[in-house]
Amino acid sequence: MRFNLTWLTKLLQILVRERELQTTTKFRKRPPLRRGRVSPRLPVPDHIPKPPYVSSTSLPDLSPEYQIHDSESIAKMRAACELAARVLDAAGKLVRPSVTTNEIDKAVHQMIIEAGAYPSPLGYGGFPKSVCTSVNECMCHGIPDSRQLQDGDIINIDVTVYLNGYHGDTSKTFLCGNVSDGLKRLVKVTEECLEKGIAVCKDGASFKKIGKRISEHAEKYGFGVVERFVGHGVGKVFHSEPIIYHNRNENPGCMVEGQTFTIEPILTMGSIECITWPDNWTTLTADGNPAAQFEHTILITRTGAEILTIC
Repeated sequence: MRFNLTWLTKLLQILVRERELQTTTKFRKRPPLRRGRVSPRLPVPDHIPKPPYVSSTSLPDLSPEYQIHDSESIAKMRAACELAARVLDAAGKLVRPSVTTNEIDKAVHQMIIEAGAYPSPLGYGGFPKSVCTSVNECMCHGIPDSRQLQDGDIINIDVTVYLNGYHGDTSKTFLCGNVSDGLKRLVKVTEECLEKGIAVCKDGASFKKIGKRISEHAEKYGFGVVERFVGHGVGKVFHSEPIIYHNRNENPGCMVEGQTFTIEPILTMGSIECITWPDNWTTLTADGNPAAQFEHTILITRTGAEILTIC
């Protein structure tokens, strides 16, 4: 019998793929997330410049203007984004069982003000903390509190800093202790989705390509892509046009050289529907299944995209 190596390779690929799909649904069910005690907001020294929205508790409107930069403002964006990346990296090193999200918030706050910057979430639409910490089924906008991280949790830490008049925005989902294979797969694929979304970006490219590429990759592994939360323009203004959809869409816009915006897909192991707690921020999956998110601020160039939030 003639041995068909190509056929065998394809068979092995199918078997590996089936095993990967099986692991996406295997995870130890965690107790439902409950709100802990939220401590008072931390002070910011008077000498640190603050974004204009801090003086109001109202949620700012989305700015309609694209944020396109010259060489001087690109340098300021790079500085803000590099700081955000360094703070996020340091915050991730704090993730371990028994640590509270409030302790992470304090550490992030201190690093940012020591760098002469302002923690952008603090006071944004009344948000009471300096960072968002979203654990397990929390999709995004989790408020740091007294809850201790548990062995097997996953946590997204979302850091934005305001430095020299510019915002740098980034987030990453971290593993806490011994995390199940299913959750590891969710986190890995979510990061891959971000990478694939960035890979299609360049001057003149259609925004809708981002959502198409992200959705294609997520669906291969049986994950849902959350539609409600989107990426956004970022720079002098925290949130502006363009809106970046992470699911399939018909957004007619195109990218422009010198433009900065975030890509920040959220993937779920179940429903993409969500519920928001009475605090008007903490948003969880409606079915209680885990979610993961990754985010970068990018700069559009003539031939591609530069990831600004790296250190």
